Amino acid sequence: MDSGRIFAFLAERLAARQRCVLVTVCAVEGSSMRNPGTHMAVCEDGTYEGSLSGGCIENAVVAEAQAALKEGRRRIVRFGAGSPYLDIKLPCGGGLDIHFQPLSATHFVEQCQQAIAQRQPFSVAMGPEDIAFREGWHSQVLAADTATFGHWPRAKLQIIGHGASVSALATLALSMECDVSVLTPDHRVMSDLRDADCAVAELTTIDETELLESDPWTASMFLFHDHDWEIALMERALAMPHFYIGAMGGRRAHQMRSEALKQRGVSSEAIATIHAPIGLFHSSRDPQTLALSALGEVMQAYQTADFERANS
Repeated sequence: MDSGRIFAFLAERLAARQRCVLVTVCAVEGSSMRNPGTHMAVCEDGTYEGSLSGGCIENAVVAEAQAALKEGRRRIVRFGAGSPYLDIKLPCGGGLDIHFQPLSATHFVEQCQQAIAQRQPFSVAMGPEDIAFREGWHSQVLAADTATFGHWPRAKLQIIGHGASVSALATLALSMECDVSVLTPDHRVMSDLRDADCAVAELTTIDETELLESDPWTASMFLFHDHDWEIALMERALAMPHFYIGAMGGRRAHQMRSEALKQRGVSSEAIATIHAPIGLFHSSRDPQTLALSALGEVMQAYQTADFERANS
């Protein structure tokens, strides 16, 4: 979720003619806060973006990055169990192999940024001497001199609805660095989100399905109290690529929704994939709690989705 921020940091510093290092977790022994493929960016002045632990090793990572810049060569350093840093212990008791790649040119970073902005999968391939961008998602490869890590686009929330819950969910999702778009007939919601970093479009009729945009990394979330707004839009959303579709309302409302979708020819299998009532914990009575409950369920679905199969 933080790749966009990390590569933006690298682009800004490299454009200012400052040398930088892309730091990557290559392997994990035991438990760890972050997985292989996690990145961190370090500038020659010691500033950095991203994190590889809960604060246990970041200072040592910065020092190693600066040493790699001074030497002008990549390096792989062990932290935690089996590390030469005897005074640095990971509380989890595990170990991390971390790759440090000095960067000078901007082309690689620009390619990564473009893929992130266009919501396209990409991979980072680390060789004996250099690092390269690869289009598309590639399975993890880790050998003595090479490593490849694929990156999926970050989760996008397409929120369709009206009322304060829409604003609360959009605001919370943005704070989690998700991509967010909102479709709403509610002018107050449009006003609330005017300055937010998300696309907001006005729904004027219940069948403006052409406004929906989705890909395999999109969750469509329906937050209507008037469920007549949902049916045509949900029918279209179910037919588009997605990893999650959820809807607000109780079990009786969902039964009526399901019947209406069946009458429009939507299969029982597709209807069964709808998360309703929405959220990890139900009967949420205020917008903020509903937003937290719904976003938690979405992120759980994102973490467990089989995107390799969905994108094939």
